[in-house]
Amino acid sequence: MSTRSARNQRGLSLVEQIVFIVVVGIAVAGVLAAMNVATRGSADPMIQKQALAIAEAVLEEVQLQPFTYCDPDDAAAPTATGVTGCATQEAIGVEGGETRSGNPVGTPPFFDNVSDYDGYDTGTAVPSGIADIAGSLIPNLDGYRATVSVAAQPLGAIGDDGDGRPQSLLITVNVTGPGNTTVVLHGYRTRYAPNALP
Repeated sequence: MSTRSARNQRGLSLVEQIVFIVVVGIAVAGVLAAMNVATRGSADPMIQKQALAIAEAVLEEVQLQPFTYCDPDDAAAPTATGVTGCATQEAIGVEGGETRSGNPVGTPPFFDNVSDYDGYDTGTAVPSGIADIAGSLIPNLDGYRATVSVAAQPLGAIGDDGDGRPQSLLITVNVTGPGNTTVVLHGYRTRYAPNALP
């Protein structure tokens, strides 16, 4: 075999192989460190999805409530054409000692209007925690908390009804969960059927 062909068949030297391994090792370590930081900083997808599901459920529950001129317990609620016809006008906040699940839990008076949910907090409610509408705590949701705020909010051309009462409400649901997970949802409710009761 000639000297020239022996040189052409030569592989990597030991020094070149060691340098290659060191360079690749440093690059892989850098990539893994970046992935570790990204993974640590991101919320667990299951926790994020659970918080979103809670927020959606609470928002839907609030939006499905009536938005009447009178408190639905008022006899004039099905017929009132404005707040002047009400004995108990519906206002932002709870009236008449109503709670979401009733007092005691499962017995009237229940929240019966969109605006009753303003200030609702599952952390201070009875029972304390994420519960269904009947007041039964939902298992495995101990680390979650939901709060609701309801505020008068004009929506496009929908303002007030002429006597200062809003015709649309902005509902904000804020859910916090494990690992500093936060989900905020906003929704609107308009007074399109002011006498509609469930």
